[in-house]
Amino acid sequence: MSRFHELLVTEVRKTTRDASVVSLRAKDPAQFDFVAGQYLTFRHVSDTGEELRRSYSLCSAPSGGVLQVGIKRVEGGAFSSWANDRLRAGMTLEAMEPMGGFHQPFADSQAARSYLAFAVGSGITPILSILCTLLEDEPNSRFTLVFANRSINTIMFRDELEDLKNRFLGRLNIVHILKTSGDDAELFQGRLDRDKCEALFAQWIDVARADRAYICGPEPMMLDIAAALKAHGLDDEQIRFELFGAAPKTRRMAAKNTKSDGVQATITLDGATTEINTNRETSILDTALTNGFDAPYACKAGVCSTCKCKITSGEVEMVANHALEDYEVADGYVLSCQAFAISETVSVVY
Repeated sequence: MSRFHELLVTEVRKTTRDASVVSLRAKDPAQFDFVAGQYLTFRHVSDTGEELRRSYSLCSAPSGGVLQVGIKRVEGGAFSSWANDRLRAGMTLEAMEPMGGFHQPFADSQAARSYLAFAVGSGITPILSILCTLLEDEPNSRFTLVFANRSINTIMFRDELEDLKNRFLGRLNIVHILKTSGDDAELFQGRLDRDKCEALFAQWIDVARADRAYICGPEPMMLDIAAALKAHGLDDEQIRFELFGAAPKTRRMAAKNTKSDGVQATITLDGATTEINTNRETSILDTALTNGFDAPYACKAGVCSTCKCKITSGEVEMVANHALEDYEVADGYVLSCQAFAISETVSVVY
């Protein structure tokens, strides 16, 4: 069965010089129902014939009835450059159905919660969807957003955020941290790191009142913010992550097997099961792809969760995991792009 579906591009609008908001329409809207914070994985064949797969978070609120993603140009990025330079209304994009676990709990219209969010650059995209949804669905709740950018001209969704502040007057507080051309106050200049968080918590943000925090951006920033939040009383259950890019991890090689480095892998995909001979140096995902399986994947860096599968027998080593929750790992789920067999046989189900 096809994992990709055609979406009609209805609008492409610049939000900064190097970022666009792309509006999309599905033939079957129910197929693309989503929860705030989820993402779409796109497939595009370049002019050179290379298949590109990229994941972009939905920035619209589910209640809005429209699919929108924010695509920021990445230096050397084949897909992001094409989307910003050549994508136009009337064209189509191929996308998987919405995925991802970076989302808010079910809203409670009677709740009076306090939410925090931290975003760097394009990390605002899923958080924009989340904060719109929570402020709409929980009229007694409040939201504080700390948003870091290089300069005022690089702020994605700047106008939308100002409109939301006016719409939810007194319930949405936005703190901009700019590297250059920022506020005269030192507190709002520089990098969003552990020291900056400590200063914000001391002078501007009451972490003790927060019920939940969302963090989206590069890994070093995310770890710094999480450490600061934990030092001020939040626990792991209250902190949600979405990673945009990750530092590469080196695989810790298992001790060489005295019998054989060969592995018999049993892969079940779409209900069909096949046995494949592979080895310990090839990831589960690459094993599937090189043997003709249409296994789902996107980033191949352990950042999304598109390639998630379940280990039903055998053992694997997962090199990196920036997407799965602890309970998912405990239940046997792995990111197949980062999973390498360490037993002579292994069985997985997609």
